[in-house]
Amino acid sequence: MFRYVLADVFTDTPLEGNALAVFTDAREIPEPMLGRIARELNLSETVFVYPAAGDGHARIRIFTPSLELPFAGHPVLGAAFVLGGPLQLDELHLETGAGIVPVRLERDGSRIAFGWMRQPSPSIAPFGRAEELLGALGVESALPVEIYDNGVAHVYIALSDEVAVIELRPDFARIGELGEIGVNCFAGGADRWKTRMFGVGLGVTEDPATGSAAGPLALHLARHGRIAFGDEIVISQGAEIGRPATLHAVARSPEEIEVGGSAVVVARGEFRL
Repeated sequence: MFRYVLADVFTDTPLEGNALAVFTDAREIPEPMLGRIARELNLSETVFVYPAAGDGHARIRIFTPSLELPFAGHPVLGAAFVLGGPLQLDELHLETGAGIVPVRLERDGSRIAFGWMRQPSPSIAPFGRAEELLGALGVESALPVEIYDNGVAHVYIALSDEVAVIELRPDFARIGELGEIGVNCFAGGADRWKTRMFGVGLGVTEDPATGSAAGPLALHLARHGRIAFGDEIVISQGAEIGRPATLHAVARSPEEIEVGGSAVVVARGEFRL
């Protein structure tokens, strides 16, 4: 019997944000079952928790329905909310395939209200298949089309306004041919930004809330002069698929990036396999 907790991440409202299953003790789950369980749940990601192997408080493995990721944002934040209650810590260090990710937890009484994760620093490069991608989206980009990799590879396309983001009708087949990338289309200004993420190659057609993309978005905006380094931005995502979410991000430098948000536990269950 393998127990899990279901949490909605980057929201404080049940049945919104990005749903996440956290198996709080995965030691007895056979290795071949991990991917199959993630496919059965069919969420953007599923987390399996193990005892720490190094200096962290716990080790986590992250699976989409089709592959394992070294790092992803909403699984790290959601796992910290689920584990933070029993551990009674104000900061958790979670071991991921991309290294240890610290998560600071803010409480309202006994309830965990908010969390900030320090993300791995991404590599940055021009995206070599930008013309193909823009053709698949049917848009042009107002900024250079670049790829950031912090454990997940994300490409960024700047659109003219939020309406253009909302009205996107991507060619998902063509996007899937571009490999294991997240395609992030965004627009906005000052501290408010709208984004959609299409992750066909990652096993997720459209993601409700993409924490691993939020930090690099703040960095992308700062690098290209849309905001200043150190400015906190608020990102809206997920409304188009009925899962509105709110993410906070700040890039103090290319090496110091944090992403924050709320989460709420909505269910508990068990697999009997």
